[in-house]
Amino acid sequence: MKLFYNAKIYSPTTDSITAFVIGNGYFLSMGSDTQILNEFSHISDKVDLKGRTIWPGLTDSHLHLQHLAESQAMIDCETDSFEECLNRIEDHAQKLPPKAWVRGHGWNQNNWSSGFGNASSLDKVCGGRPAYLTAKSLHAAWVNSKSLALAGINRYTPDPANGIILRDQVGEPSGILLEASSMEMIEKIIPEPSPIERLRQLQALIPNLWRNGLVGVHDFDGPDCWETLQNCYQKGALNLRVRKNIPLQLFESFIDARLRTDFGDDWLNIGNLKLFADGALGPQTAAMFEPYENTDRCGTLLLTEQEIYEIGKRAVNNGIALSIHAIGDLANNVVLNAYERLRLYEENHHLPHYRHRIEHVQTIQPEDLARLAKLDIVASVQPIHATSDMDTAEKFLGERAKLSYSLRSLVNSGAVVAMGSDAPVESANPFWGIHAAVTRRRLDGRPGKSGWYSDQRLTLDEAIMGYSFIPALISHRGGLLGKIAQGYKADFLILSEDISNFDNHELAMIQPAATFIEGNCVFWDESLPEEVFV
Repeated sequence: MKLFYNAKIYSPTTDSITAFVIGNGYFLSMGSDTQILNEFSHISDKVDLKGRTIWPGLTDSHLHLQHLAESQAMIDCETDSFEECLNRIEDHAQKLPPKAWVRGHGWNQNNWSSGFGNASSLDKVCGGRPAYLTAKSLHAAWVNSKSLALAGINRYTPDPANGIILRDQVGEPSGILLEASSMEMIEKIIPEPSPIERLRQLQALIPNLWRNGLVGVHDFDGPDCWETLQNCYQKGALNLRVRKNIPLQLFESFIDARLRTDFGDDWLNIGNLKLFADGALGPQTAAMFEPYENTDRCGTLLLTEQEIYEIGKRAVNNGIALSIHAIGDLANNVVLNAYERLRLYEENHHLPHYRHRIEHVQTIQPEDLARLAKLDIVASVQPIHATSDMDTAEKFLGERAKLSYSLRSLVNSGAVVAMGSDAPVESANPFWGIHAAVTRRRLDGRPGKSGWYSDQRLTLDEAIMGYSFIPALISHRGGLLGKIAQGYKADFLILSEDISNFDNHELAMIQPAATFIEGNCVFWDESLPEEVFV
């Protein structure tokens, strides 16, 4: 057993707790310094935290582990300068073997005065190598002529279902592919990393997540990620709590194997079936009721209400809950319509009340807000999207931007709101997400002290809950994880700063001094005395 005292322990209900005892991976007892030191005087392993702040370990409710692991070795294309992006690509490409693929992530054409890049601009900097660069949204890819040729994509190639091959004025592919079905035309010819390489990438990523204070994640990547997570688990190396959501490609095989939502343990368990109802705001493929500003385009609805309902019936009949990506207001409406029918189906057939989710809920009409709580549908949101996308939202949505990224409205509606990052779309640093939720400001302070649509700001307690207890609650582990409380597993952070007098804008600068999972210190920095983590 180990005793910690003289701490500022986060608790939304009381500030009298300053000490706790951990043993066998659990919080065994907690109270005031006097109470705990007297009751457990026999414990020799005592740590004076010297007033440091203790938070619960944080969980990201929506990210892409494999994409994030792979992106660590890719070109960082996130820059406001198109020319700078090309310079980075050229510098990276020159270091690669002649036939290697040039890979990158993070570009956003909305930040470039010239708009989308094209194949010919990539041709000039890649030295004849094929290139595949994913957009920040992960809903578009930028490729060069070599990639198009290898994939057999030319002016006669039709757009795939639910995808778009952008073309130039004479009908030739421009080098921009929108949505997954188009992107997969290139992805399927890129040499895949071996299972061993994927495992190494994941193992290299996990310590970076600990360093950011993450003890768990809800993953939304594909079948290869599921295989890698199982390999890591079998080796006893998955020291991160992962809820693995099911990609559509694995749906039937999960049913055949009788695998259900919530199966697993506190390290690796099965989440929901992931579906896509629409695209994204950046490439204007999110499905909207009304056209985007100054266009006649309303985005792309990828599933109808009936299709969602039919898939949903098969899912709940086999013990699987749904998580559906919906960004545009039309997509959210269609998903809620389908969920309303599915709830009635569950009731009529005496099925469990599943924790269905909507991922993103970025733009939603006021009349649909209340339906989330009424139907008990989890709103899985990414607060940092609001500050990252605010200029794009104003440009493409106009007055409708006030209906987007409505965190306060969602919380006030009574909806259960879980929070994440969508990394690598955004940074996996949860403190940046908490900062965005509480301030509605970018890291550089824009758009000003009151933030973007300041009426949508959350309290710090609400933001911390969205990154700690709520992810555990919606995973049916709310009685065991996500809180600093007696009987809960000892997942917690020691913060390097005393945040009691922090300005909210400083929240983004918080860095954990140590991260504990089940009482084991998995990350610490040199500011801590050795007795804390030994």
